[in-house]
Amino acid sequence: MEWKIDDSRPIWPQIKEQLMRDIVAGKYPMGSPFPTVRDLAEDAKVNRNTMQRALSELENEGLVITNRTSGRTVTMDENLIKLTRGKIAKEKIVSFRQEMEDMGFTMEEIISLMRGSDSDVEKGE
Repeated sequence: MEWKIDDSRPIWPQIKEQLMRDIVAGKYPMGSPFPTVRDLAEDAKVNRNTMQRALSELENEGLVITNRTSGRTVTMDENLIKLTRGKIAKEKIVSFRQEMEDMGFTMEEIISLMRGSDSDVEKGE
C-alpha cells in the first residue's frame, strides 16, 4: 500500500482514514483477515504504537473486529460499511465544494466542471 502521510497533523488519524477508505473500497473485503499491527507499521514505516492507535479507533467504530484467537478481521456489517463510505464521500464533497467556492466558482460552474462539459470556465473565460 502507498501511504500518504504529511506533517500537517498527527499521523495516526491519517493512517486510520487511509485504512477506512481501503475497507470501504473493498481492498480489505468484509470478513477477511486484517493485517497485523506489525505488518502495517512496517509497511507504513511508523511506530507500532501509532498503528495500534489507528487500529483501536477502527475497532471503536466497528470496522475492524478483534478475535482473541484469530487476530483482526474486517466487519461483516455491510450497512456500516455503506454508511461509512457515504460519510467519507460527503466529507470530501463538502471540502471540495468549499475550496471551489473559495476560488470564486459558482455551484453551476462546479457542476459543469464535474460533468466535463465544454464550458466557459474550462476555457478560462
